Amino acid sequence: MRLDDLYLWYLADPAHPRLVGDLKLVSAGKGVSLRYSPDWLRTGFALSEDLPLVDTEFLPPARLSADAQRAVGAVDDARPDRWGEKVIRFVDKPKRLSLMEYLYYAGDDRFGALGVSTSVSSYQPRTGGPLPRLPDAQRLSEVVSKIEAAEPLTELEARIIAGGGSPLGGAKPKALMDIGGEQWVIKFFNNEPVDTPLVEHATMTLAAQAGIAVATTQLVPLVGFNAVAIRRFDRLASGQRVHSISAGTAIREPQLGYPELARILRRVGVAEGGQNLQDARELFRRMVFNILMDNTDDHEKNHALLVVNPHANGRLKLAPAYDVLPSNSGQGYQEFICGAHGRDSTLGNALSECEAFGLTTAEAAQQVTRVIAVVDTWQAHFAHMGVSANDIRHLAEFIDGDELRAQRRGVDPHHYANLGAKPGKASRPARKSPFSP
Repeated sequence: MRLDDLYLWYLADPAHPRLVGDLKLVSAGKGVSLRYSPDWLRTGFALSEDLPLVDTEFLPPARLSADAQRAVGAVDDARPDRWGEKVIRFVDKPKRLSLMEYLYYAGDDRFGALGVSTSVSSYQPRTGGPLPRLPDAQRLSEVVSKIEAAEPLTELEARIIAGGGSPLGGAKPKALMDIGGEQWVIKFFNNEPVDTPLVEHATMTLAAQAGIAVATTQLVPLVGFNAVAIRRFDRLASGQRVHSISAGTAIREPQLGYPELARILRRVGVAEGGQNLQDARELFRRMVFNILMDNTDDHEKNHALLVVNPHANGRLKLAPAYDVLPSNSGQGYQEFICGAHGRDSTLGNALSECEAFGLTTAEAAQQVTRVIAVVDTWQAHFAHMGVSANDIRHLAEFIDGDELRAQRRGVDPHHYANLGAKPGKASRPARKSPFSP
């Protein structure tokens, strides 16, 4: 089936879907555009800041690399991730591999509250069977292994993995699962040098101790290895779906980083109770934690925002952290910009634009020391969570290596005790920080 035209629907209440507009393949087949329907223009809301309620065809960025495919604005967040695309290529085998095919074959359980249909008059997504349940985890892992090995699937196996089951998150094997009537993403071991699912579970629970709101995780023991399940934060117990966007959609290019995301949260975040300021400060802690725990895979798709009451004001709230674990690379730079020195994985760089997070230098120093106190316990916490001594030694080569350990040990909070009359006054790049190694 060749898909040149599709229709976008809004599914906050799946029982009452609403047509949003038309999707078309553009940019020589590399992009997908959106045009709002007349009814949505009258009674809907802007899906993201770059898609205002205007009667026009919104186009993706004009400059796309030779192998890039991009949908416009928030529509791009409705596409499957790299693992999902791999599943679609293997299971559905579409004759053409354009972004329109990927959007359609992703099915009905994609990230956020948007859906894709072949019909303009009724919501008709790609059909799939019921989600597998926790007792099916072992079989599901075997299906994933067969896909990785390019082995043929039975009809039943193809049905339980249909759509890729990957709301957000990259190329690692994963699937959607029903646990206790709620949707979870289950991630599988993929022959990494350490027990990555257990390490992710341990890292997420450690991050919570540093005052970071994390998605709920659950370890799933399987034959010979573990998997980790992460409860979806874009679904409510009532069955309703939460309109959500990635940090990349919120920021847009080129300044994809923590400071710019913090500025957006402070500008259009939920103001009641100072939630926007709390979110910005928590984002600062996340950045520091990722640096110190060697989590360098912190790209724009690994940060998400919940759109609170989109019809009223579309205020943004920082979604719980997910996909937080050591990259085990020691590469020395993050995927997300941290400060005046770009992506450098240093506390000095993290501190350099603390005013973007609504923090004075002294306040930022307090946040840093708070995170350090938790990270200093990582080995004991990992051991308590069941991570093997051998895996801890392997991870310690970078987390407790010369670069990151020196940063944790080199902090002098007294240096900042009397600073902070103005946010960020002492954070100019020219001023050497004791947070640098």
